[in-house]
Amino acid sequence: MEISAVSPAQPAHRPDLPRNTTGKKNMITQPAALSPGRARLILATLFLGMFVLGSAELLVVGVLDLIADDLQVSIPAAGTLVTAYAAGLALGGPILTMLTIKLNRRAVLIGALLLFALANLLLVLITDYGLFLAARVVAGALQGVFIGAAFSAGIAVVPPERMGRAMSVVISGVTVSAALGSPLGTLIGQALGWRGSFIAVVGLTVIALIATLVLVPSVASIDSGAVGQAKHAFARRVLAVLGLTFLVYASLYAALTYLVPFLQDVTGVSGALISAFLLAYGAATAAGSFSGGRFADTNAARTLIVGTTGVAVSLLALYLIGGSAVLVALGLLALGLFIGVMTPSLQYRVMSLAGPGGALAQSLPASAVNVGIAFGSAAGGVAIGSSTASSAVITGLIIAVIVIPVAWATSFLKPPAVQGAAERAATVEPA
Repeated sequence: MEISAVSPAQPAHRPDLPRNTTGKKNMITQPAALSPGRARLILATLFLGMFVLGSAELLVVGVLDLIADDLQVSIPAAGTLVTAYAAGLALGGPILTMLTIKLNRRAVLIGALLLFALANLLLVLITDYGLFLAARVVAGALQGVFIGAAFSAGIAVVPPERMGRAMSVVISGVTVSAALGSPLGTLIGQALGWRGSFIAVVGLTVIALIATLVLVPSVASIDSGAVGQAKHAFARRVLAVLGLTFLVYASLYAALTYLVPFLQDVTGVSGALISAFLLAYGAATAAGSFSGGRFADTNAARTLIVGTTGVAVSLLALYLIGGSAVLVALGLLALGLFIGVMTPSLQYRVMSLAGPGGALAQSLPASAVNVGIAFGSAAGGVAIGSSTASSAVITGLIIAVIVIPVAWATSFLKPPAVQGAAERAATVEPA
């Protein structure tokens, strides 16, 4: 039995749903053959995959000194391994997505996890810095293509009015990895050596691979090729929301990258208490991303306006109340919640505005996020290098204030007219 589901698009009750050329709203067939329990298992599997890949991305940060010593390179050279992964994700992810656009999404998920496990196993076995760097680029690209395929599989197994919530579950794998996976990996690395932490990543990736083989159903790709997808995925309306995504994360990481110096010099927090502040922020982000799907399903554009305003207010509060540890903790909780809540809506808007190009577009927000992180970190670094620890927060605040009118302007963007629902349909077959 085949189940018609919808690839990236707005649910039928939404006013901003793409319309076909006859002026009627596209019909959406719900995947009634999949029980809610089965759908939850599939989403949990996709969450696990995102958690494992997200943990591997950040793992190098916690064991940077150990890797530098073992590979006999400087700390800055070892830090390039983080940049290499981000570059692989930002550039290689969309490229691999284009190359695999006509493949079954389940096959893409399986292939990405298998190759990701091999790439990380290679890291354990080699001692050459150049090969290590190349393997990190490949691993980043594989995470990028996995992200796009995971969103396709996730929204294909739920009714259209729950697509935002499905996206939030998938995205939450990354946010939880930042709050939990990376710190745990660091502990393993400190206890067993950095290779031990990467062996753990390989093991978890294999578990995610087995779960995907057993639980995730076949999700056929759409008929259009990479060229047809790119025409819609890189339309100006989509690029506008990708630009918004870039600015949101630039504002966040201009401040967040240098949060530790801020806590030490301004708030007066040191030692293990710093980890508690970082954990609180990570937990708030994860909680926000889990709950943000409901807001995306209701009104993603409005959620982005409220969220960007909340980020700006939170950064302003951090600057004004930086001397109070309790108030700073509350400010970080608010910042994490607003960022987490916005994330599913950013993904939702990009995919819906791309219309028939949603299969490719769903890999692009991750690229915009990584470029935004790189830009924001650099901007905050310039600011803090020439001023006080608070200057990075001010830099983030300035960018955040600019983001608010951008979010308001993008709220008027509408999805394109399409020929009909068939152009956007994906087929879900029981595994």
